[in-house]
Amino acid sequence: MVRNVIGSVLALAGATAAVWSPFRAWYDGRHGRDYAIGDLFSGITDGRPDVLASILLPFAFAALLTVFGVVLRSRALVAVAGIVVLGFTVLWMVRVGQAEGSLVISGDGRGLGQGVANALGGGVLLLVGALVMSGRSRRRAAPRRGPAPEPVPPAEPPPDVTGGTPDQHPTASTPYAATRTFDVPPPEPPREDPPPRG
Repeated sequence: MVRNVIGSVLALAGATAAVWSPFRAWYDGRHGRDYAIGDLFSGITDGRPDVLASILLPFAFAALLTVFGVVLRSRALVAVAGIVVLGFTVLWMVRVGQAEGSLVISGDGRGLGQGVANALGGGVLLLVGALVMSGRSRRRAAPRRGPAPEPVPPAEPPPDVTGGTPDQHPTASTPYAATRTFDVPPPEPPREDPPPRG
């Protein structure tokens, strides 16, 4: 929750800086709103376009993506907004460098102005905000609990084959026919031959 709040604040601050940047000086005192969006693809010209047709358009679109990303807690939308801001800023720098021959940074109002710094900083804040945000928390679905199972009655004891009850604990059972015993006569002792007569 805290990460989402911090990331949202950073993302909104970055979107604000990006939208505000076209109203500041970008190069040699020329404001960003004075650069047509078409000049970024065909080459920088001296024409002054309408505000909605200037470089403000992609930054406003990025700000809209940021708002949706914060509301939906979508890190992807906020990251895309940061890429849009940085992409168009870098594209502008490439086109101006081609038109001017080089990019100059000076403190007397010539060269790159504060608007470019605001745009670059806004894009970086958007990406940092997307990294800080934790996004939507994925809640694990609790397993559905059905009705409690009915208690199983105890199994009845098997019937006693000897005819007794289980409490009598018979000592033996007769699963087979009773054995029959036979009396065997003992062996006769050996007979001694009578002594010979005579």
